[in-house]
Amino acid sequence: MKRDFLVYFLVFFLCFNVSFSQELSSEDEEALKELYEIVQLNFTAYNYELAIDDAHNLVSRAKELNSHAYAVKGYNILGHIYSDQKDPARARKNYTLGLQYSLESNNDTLLLFSYNNLGNTYSENPETAQKGIEYYEKVIQLAIKMNSPEELIAPKSNIGWTYLDKGEYDRAYPYLKESMALMNKYIDRENENYSEWISQMYMLHGRYYGYKKQFDSSYHYFDQSLLLAESDTLLLPAADAYKAYAEVLASDKKYKSAYEAHKKYSEYNSLLFEREKLREMEAADARFNLSEYQRNLEIAEREQKLQDEIIEKSKEKVIIMVISSIVLILILVFLFKINTDRRSLISELRKKNIQFKEAKEQAENLSLLKTRFFSTVSHEIRTPLYGVIGLTSLLLEDKSLEKHKNDLKSLKFSADYLLALINDVLQMNKMESNEVKLENVSFNLRDLLKSIINSFEFTRIQNKNKIHLQVDPEVPTHIIGDSVRLSQILMNLVGNAMKFTERGDIHIIIKATEKSNNKVSIYFEIRDNGPGIPESKRKVIFEEFSQLENSNYNYQGTGLGLPIVKKLLKLFNSKIKLESKEGKGSTFSFNIKFGIDHSKKAILKEVEVDADLSLNSKKRILIVDDNRINQVVTKRILEKKDFECEVAGDGASAIEIVKNNHFDLVLMDVNMPGISGLDATREIRKFNDHLPVLALTAVEVEEIREEIQAAGMSGIIIKPYDVQQFYQIIYKNLSIATVPEKA
Repeated sequence: MKRDFLVYFLVFFLCFNVSFSQELSSEDEEALKELYEIVQLNFTAYNYELAIDDAHNLVSRAKELNSHAYAVKGYNILGHIYSDQKDPARARKNYTLGLQYSLESNNDTLLLFSYNNLGNTYSENPETAQKGIEYYEKVIQLAIKMNSPEELIAPKSNIGWTYLDKGEYDRAYPYLKESMALMNKYIDRENENYSEWISQMYMLHGRYYGYKKQFDSSYHYFDQSLLLAESDTLLLPAADAYKAYAEVLASDKKYKSAYEAHKKYSEYNSLLFEREKLREMEAADARFNLSEYQRNLEIAEREQKLQDEIIEKSKEKVIIMVISSIVLILILVFLFKINTDRRSLISELRKKNIQFKEAKEQAENLSLLKTRFFSTVSHEIRTPLYGVIGLTSLLLEDKSLEKHKNDLKSLKFSADYLLALINDVLQMNKMESNEVKLENVSFNLRDLLKSIINSFEFTRIQNKNKIHLQVDPEVPTHIIGDSVRLSQILMNLVGNAMKFTERGDIHIIIKATEKSNNKVSIYFEIRDNGPGIPESKRKVIFEEFSQLENSNYNYQGTGLGLPIVKKLLKLFNSKIKLESKEGKGSTFSFNIKFGIDHSKKAILKEVEVDADLSLNSKKRILIVDDNRINQVVTKRILEKKDFECEVAGDGASAIEIVKNNHFDLVLMDVNMPGISGLDATREIRKFNDHLPVLALTAVEVEEIREEIQAAGMSGIIIKPYDVQQFYQIIYKNLSIATVPEKA
């Protein structure tokens, strides 16, 4: 309420000085004016409900008639009402709407009015006081533009007052000084309409000089303020002035005078309180019947004395009851607010849960579609790759094509790289879908490392690199863990080193760091002396599809190798470490804990199986595949080992051929039109349960393993395959099939 006198002055000034840019008929103008006057009457009489309804009607009617001026007035009256009811949020909302129509009206006076109202509502809150000052500054700019110096008084006074309340006295004084000078020049001090305003201006100066310890000047301004307030019975300015005056006297150590001033402040504050109560009582008194009042008057007088005694005795109890009632009301309001907010939050949470559930289902569907897409694409790409890699392997063994050997090696390398690319993408997709699980099997770590090194022989020769393997003797020969995932980690790291190193050295170092009876912690290190990795790229390279420039072949790969390594190591509860210097190479290292296999069982070597089988008669193999290129490749690979082969192009033909002929083994493609390889195997098992049937498929083994086993198949060969590994699986299943015959 501290700036009401400035607001009322501005309202008074604008009511008589706003010029309307809209052209209205005299009837419409009169109707809007009459409705606006009704709103003002209800507002000044504190009939807020009626005032709000009428103000909304005024705004609606003004919008219909395209009268921006009355729309602004309606919104600003609503803002004043909500401001009086201590609802700053609604007040600001209506003042802001009024500002929008002021901007549309191109009327600077209306705009000045709206800016000042927003300045008032924001400056009352310490947290938004600076925003209020910004609105006051806009009022000042408009007043200067309009060449209306008298309209500078209100915003400058408000800015000064705001800075005083913030304790920024030095920033407040220039505004107070300017507003006082303008007031002396443009305001008629004899006009009673401005007495309240002038009294408050003196009070503000008194506060400033009191802070500066210039007590004589401060007392002078307080005397002027109080003289004017008390002579015109201005309760609010008098109360404000005595309160501030008491604080200044106390700071000057005039405690007795300060006490008297504070006492006067309490008197005026009580009168203000009583005045507000009287307004409410006037409305209530009208409801009483005068005759009833006269009849009860004597009874009331007799009881008054007794009540005075009771009230005097129970004064403390009354105070306690009042305080308790207020606290209880506040608690009830607080609980009501909490309950309302809780219901709102629960409703919002239910909506969010529904949205989350829909989003989750959509994400799951998209993930399933992505998995199916990758599976389908991998199968479609792997099938022709089978032909490319198989035919290339066969051509490499043809001595008549010796002069094309390098070209064929390059072709096979490209096909192998494409296969590795497909495997990387599928591997990343599996890990994102949480489909990768570690297995615990026994394997020979040294044999695994040699196989990995041999697989990079072509790349090593092409880049003219040397690979150095160093295995600590303390590392057990056979360990228990997931050899497939470990192989993928090492293949990616060695391949990364090989790709970025030319005419250099690549070191693979294996050490046992911790060892017990059943467990061993093994340290793996892959070091190269290539170009190294810049500091800025060391985190980026572990992100999916990130790449570094490679000068060797202008070939950067997919950018999935190191992210796959990072995610696979997470399954092992391990982390990748990187040390690198530009120009000196890079070192990748990690630790994994494995079990130790102490068993010493003899293992039948595949070479021995091959030798044993070579002594027997020729074996007959049925190749079932709907792809003619794959038929040719598989048949030629088998015939190189002197197998007799027959081909079936579909599942139905395969069933009839097996039923009417003797075969030692069947290679069955899984995905075929008509009767699939799985269905064909089920039919064969009805009349032959010992014939080895191997699944020949380009589908990922994890996706189809259970179906293959359920159909009665003996094993799986993934296309495209390594020829030597292909032979080993064939020999192994043929040897198993011959055991009953030998028995």
